[in-house]
Amino acid sequence: MSAHPAPRTRLTLNDLRTKRDAGDPLVMVTAYDFPSAQIVEEAGVDLVLVGDSAAMTVLGYDSTVPVTVDEMLMLTKAVRRGLEAPLLVGDLPFGSYEASDELALATAQRFLKEAGVDLIKIERGGTTVDRARALVNAGIPVVGHVGLTPQTATSLGGYRAQGRTADAALAVIDDALALQDAGVSLLVIEAVPSAVTAALAPLLHVPLIGIGAGPDADGQVLVFHDLLGIHAGGAAKFVKRYADVRGVSVAGVRAYADEVRSGAYPASAHEYAMPAAEAARLQEMLALR
Repeated sequence: MSAHPAPRTRLTLNDLRTKRDAGDPLVMVTAYDFPSAQIVEEAGVDLVLVGDSAAMTVLGYDSTVPVTVDEMLMLTKAVRRGLEAPLLVGDLPFGSYEASDELALATAQRFLKEAGVDLIKIERGGTTVDRARALVNAGIPVVGHVGLTPQTATSLGGYRAQGRTADAALAVIDDALALQDAGVSLLVIEAVPSAVTAALAPLLHVPLIGIGAGPDADGQVLVFHDLLGIHAGGAAKFVKRYADVRGVSVAGVRAYADEVRSGAYPASAHEYAMPAAEAARLQEMLALR
């Protein structure tokens, strides 16, 4: 009997809204390559985001800003090949959509045509609301992102919680409502006090996904490398580690290195055999050269 679950039916935006209306929390996670896509597929998540967090988690940049459209497309295409049921969200990187509606549309179309995403994610309110409206008017489903927006973290005072005063919280809520009015299909709210999410959620008719935003959102998203403990160093306050993949991986590679150095690997079980007669004939052939 196969250890793998039966394939699930491909989810739709209507399925997400139905889940939300029924009070079923939505599960979203990032993925950045084919193996991670296969893992989250088998785990049964609802949405997969190829976030520009890949800039730091996969590509080694010190922020999300340097990652390019071509780099994001390469990663997103790999994830697409590993997914069946979850909706795939492509994250437009910094500098690829802000300047004009035309630029936003051209970049989003590449993600749809080349990577097969189901939705496009863009950050902030302000002029991003105009970009969101243009994409929606062109028939492209959009995910908005408010609160802490990593692409503009420097202008927000760094990677820190937003909306901690009433005025700042109202600005986050207004951004979310403006994006909803522009026609987005989904909203992500990041790193805000739980009270902000609790105040916003009843005002929305689209699903709200939280990350460091408390329990009142319609679902949650975490970064794959954070929740599995893949990378070294600390994590944000809101991250819960569900595994220590890095620790297990280091131990496994260290054990391999020790066995290679001691001669324990490869053992006979790891060798390919050659018939004795053929081995003898090979020696004769070599002797005649």
